[in-house]
Amino acid sequence: MRAVRASVEAYCAKAHNHAFDPAKPVVRLHEPTFGAEEINAALECLLTTYVTMGPKVRAFEREFAEKHGWRHAVMVNSGSSANLLAVAALANMHTKDGFKPGDEVIVPALSWSTTVWPLIQLGLVPVIADLDPGTLNIDPNEIERAIGPKTRGVVIVPVYGNPCAMDAIVDICRRRNLILIEDCCEALGASYGGKPVGGFGRVATFSFYYSHHITTLEGGICVTDDDDLAETMRILRAHGWVREVEDKRRWLAAHPDIDPKFLFVNVGYNLRATEPQGAMGSVQLRKLDRFVEMRRASAAAYRAALTRFDNLFAYQEETPNGRHSWFGFSLTVRESSPFAARDLRAALGRANIETRPIIAGNIARQPALQHYAHRTVGDLRHATAVMQRGFSFGNHQAIDDAARAYVAAHIAKFVEGRG
Repeated sequence: MRAVRASVEAYCAKAHNHAFDPAKPVVRLHEPTFGAEEINAALECLLTTYVTMGPKVRAFEREFAEKHGWRHAVMVNSGSSANLLAVAALANMHTKDGFKPGDEVIVPALSWSTTVWPLIQLGLVPVIADLDPGTLNIDPNEIERAIGPKTRGVVIVPVYGNPCAMDAIVDICRRRNLILIEDCCEALGASYGGKPVGGFGRVATFSFYYSHHITTLEGGICVTDDDDLAETMRILRAHGWVREVEDKRRWLAAHPDIDPKFLFVNVGYNLRATEPQGAMGSVQLRKLDRFVEMRRASAAAYRAALTRFDNLFAYQEETPNGRHSWFGFSLTVRESSPFAARDLRAALGRANIETRPIIAGNIARQPALQHYAHRTVGDLRHATAVMQRGFSFGNHQAIDDAARAYVAAHIAKFVEGRG
């Protein structure tokens, strides 16, 4: 194994160079956060042939929870699956004070598809609320405005790692007796008032997709301090059986006539993670703080480089009392600007600078949602503006001074050409 590890390290040292190359300039939205250490950790699992969910996944769950101060972490195969599992557990008949079919759940207009789809899939009704145009996060005033007689919960999305206005949102949820879910799939490493995002609601979710702050290639996790909800998520994650629960005794005692290996006590899915994912996660977790610091420094440098265009672009503002983890760097072309966002994106694309929309834009305008019951609050004009005039570009750990200068120069070239 030592020789194998050395070979992987030698290969990666030679082949994995993600630094900006002025001779062949490309600025990608994302570059891999993993290398030889993660590959070897995964490879060791493969060589043992023990690859299904087991001790490596449990170790990563424990490490992830301990690092951030949560009681429980339940790893799954994607961030989208984490959202599905969190909502399914809250809507399960065994969950005390959970959701019931027909309940309304407020969601931000600027969100991802699988922030909303699990609500629909579990018989709930999404209520779409507009954003604060400064932070790009759901506006607490719009949450208050959206509450109706059937409202039972709120899902928040800290956009690109910018914490939401948690004091106001937690206050609303407490006063109105609403369940708070935090979809932090693009916000790992962010905090509010010194407390990691994901620690304010009843359950929170994170993603370890390839492009995110850390990766297990695909992968996600649910976190909670609710003991019963955590056990329900462990049951629903794997077929509805009790194999991975922390306390099997009450289930086994109630059903002594059924083989405990195949004891099914609830409905379920198969959302399990794998051992190579758990092994990679443990390695990546040790690098998270450094990656976040690099993203924060990069965002500050971008902002300084683009200051002269403040009359043309609006930028995401870090939430007061929050610490942004900067999944990407976004800008919105002002309505008064003499050009359209699509034209600037096209020019950047010709220069091999990758761009993307900001999440899914205004989710209420996506055609899929028109087929399902939902409610919108107001005209959602701020989310629509971001959808039509906003975009982002790379702000990851491999972005250096040369890459940022290249992006800023091409933005300047485009603007000057339209002057």
